[in-house]
Amino acid sequence: MSLQPDRLGAVTTHPRSPSRRTEDYEDLFDQAPVIFVALGGPSHLLEAANPAFFEAFGGGRTQRGAPIGELIPELGPQGVLDRLDAVYRTGTSFRARGARLVLGAPGKEREGFFDFTYEPRRDAVGEVDGVIVIAVETTVHHHAQLLASEQRLLLEQIARDAPLGSILTGMARAIEELSPDLIVSVLLADPAGRQLRHGTGPSLPAFYNEAIDGIAIGADVGSCGTAAYLRVPVIVTDIAIDHRWKDYRELAERAGLAACWSTPILGTDDRLLGTFAMYHRAPKAPEETDLALSAAFARIAALAIERHEALEAGRAARELEREAREDLAFVLDASTAITREPHYADCLQCLARLTVPTLAPLCSVHVLEDGRTRRIAVAAATPAEEDLLASPVLAGQVDRAVARVLASGATETHPAASPGDRPGPPGVTGYVSVPLGTLGRTFGVLTLVATDEPLDGHAIGLAEELARRAASSADNAHQFSDRVQLARDLQAGLLPPELPRIPGADLAAYYHPAGEGLEVGGDFYDVFPLPDDRWAFMIGDVCGRGAPAATTTGMVRHTARAAARLLHDPADVVAAINDALTGSPLDEDHFVSLVYGELRHAPSHLALELIRAGHVPPLVRRTDGTVEHLVQSGLLLGIGPEFHGASCRLDLAPGDSLVLVTDGITEARSVTGEFFDEHRLADALLTLPGTASGAAGLIEAVHAAVTAFAGRSTPDDQAALVLTAT
Repeated sequence: MSLQPDRLGAVTTHPRSPSRRTEDYEDLFDQAPVIFVALGGPSHLLEAANPAFFEAFGGGRTQRGAPIGELIPELGPQGVLDRLDAVYRTGTSFRARGARLVLGAPGKEREGFFDFTYEPRRDAVGEVDGVIVIAVETTVHHHAQLLASEQRLLLEQIARDAPLGSILTGMARAIEELSPDLIVSVLLADPAGRQLRHGTGPSLPAFYNEAIDGIAIGADVGSCGTAAYLRVPVIVTDIAIDHRWKDYRELAERAGLAACWSTPILGTDDRLLGTFAMYHRAPKAPEETDLALSAAFARIAALAIERHEALEAGRAARELEREAREDLAFVLDASTAITREPHYADCLQCLARLTVPTLAPLCSVHVLEDGRTRRIAVAAATPAEEDLLASPVLAGQVDRAVARVLASGATETHPAASPGDRPGPPGVTGYVSVPLGTLGRTFGVLTLVATDEPLDGHAIGLAEELARRAASSADNAHQFSDRVQLARDLQAGLLPPELPRIPGADLAAYYHPAGEGLEVGGDFYDVFPLPDDRWAFMIGDVCGRGAPAATTTGMVRHTARAAARLLHDPADVVAAINDALTGSPLDEDHFVSLVYGELRHAPSHLALELIRAGHVPPLVRRTDGTVEHLVQSGLLLGIGPEFHGASCRLDLAPGDSLVLVTDGITEARSVTGEFFDEHRLADALLTLPGTASGAAGLIEAVHAAVTAFAGRSTPDDQAALVLTAT
């Protein structure tokens, strides 16, 4: 409200009598839309007023000749009488714009806004004898401005993406401030369009909001349910007698509600979004302004709801995109980790481990092998959850599910207790069994057990995708494991199952395949008895790997064993091996390096005679710690039809050792590319104390030195044979 005093100076005198003045006033102002009232004397007696005054201020109070403070007592506390006194006393006019007044008897008050002009009235001699009040009611204009302002604020909130509840509640409170006799409520249609859910109702009792939250959309379901069903405004002027409120009449009476006008909130695509309702505590029909207000705010509510839905859809889309990226990353990372495991059991154990706890707190993997099912892997978030699989009931349920999935090749989802099964252990809320299959064959089952929330479709879908990828990796790993086992079995067949016991000698050997041992290596050693209490020993290396190398190794070993029984000179035995190699149909590039020797036990020592064919020179470690290199050499075997080489004789006193290795040891490389070589091998033997280590100690020293120098993974096979005199 703005107050603007205005000194107008003296006004024209009025020599006429009060009655004549009244007649003049009536002639002038009776039909005027402005409010006019003439007040006389210091007590402000109502002398004259036009109908506009009584309509705005008095209602049924039309008595004249009484003080206006008695006729309209609510003016006193609001300062109107004080203002009239000031104008009468000073003779100075006063103007006020947008002045707010609350008019009406208690319980029937209304708020009004007015532009006032207070003019002093003077008699024939110029003395003030009354006050003329002229006013224009601006309530409608004022409310329109407030309404426009509130609508602007609401639109700004919508543009700023304010929370929907905040916008709707702000809208309701704004309307209730503009029209204090109104109570506003907004209900929102659920996605299925079958129910109305609570949106806002800040002035309604909490029990009422709770009771109507979720009401059905349909005919004769109060004002809101019916408006949503018919998609047209529904006006109920008296809830107590309207049939559409028969099921909610007691609820409305308890809340003190007597009338309800509901307008459907429709989107731009004519989709039902909710309802906008205005309640009254007394039976009442809406006026045109009420209907316009309802329609205007229903449109604003529609904008807010559609904006909210668009934002939520955007958030949901971003959330789905984020979840999709996380799912893809999980599946890719998990499948990559599984693929890195070359061995079958490790691959499936990795699968089980990666599903916990991302997909479920407990996981097991079963496989079908040789017609029997066995559990090959288990993973659990906690030891307590892993103990659940020890429950006979759960174990039996899982076993039966695994059998069905192996037979059907289809995923099975089970609640905590399937039909025909006893309830599982406490805490288990269900499980799912997913097949592991490749090339149309199901070879295993991945089972996820839930102990909190039941497994949802999202987790099951991820499990199926991961199982599909893991099955291929596991099948490859199974083939790899089979090949490794085959190579190991074949390699074991090319090496003596165990070293024999030789009187006067202590033997130890070591063999380490290159890489994963997927192919049979070319390194070999052998020790076998000969007639006349003699023993033969040899170590060698076949050029190449795989089946050809295995075939060549077998040929060398069997030829040596056969020839050594017939020939008594090691050189002749090696020549026979060379003849077998050069006369065989094998690839001519499969050459062999070899050290072959024979020993005989003498009373005080071991007598050895050996010959070297292109192999790593043997080393002799004496009891005093010195190391000797035996450098006599012959050519590689398999190069030409004749072999030329000289044997050497060697005596080993008790504690002396003969150390034979393959080039996988001497040619092992460090990270900088250096060879381990014969000198580092000799240094490893020199560091051992005296004779305490024996043959096994020397083998351990060689292995430790090579591993420390080149690491555990080597590009070539490694073999060593040590013979120590005792």
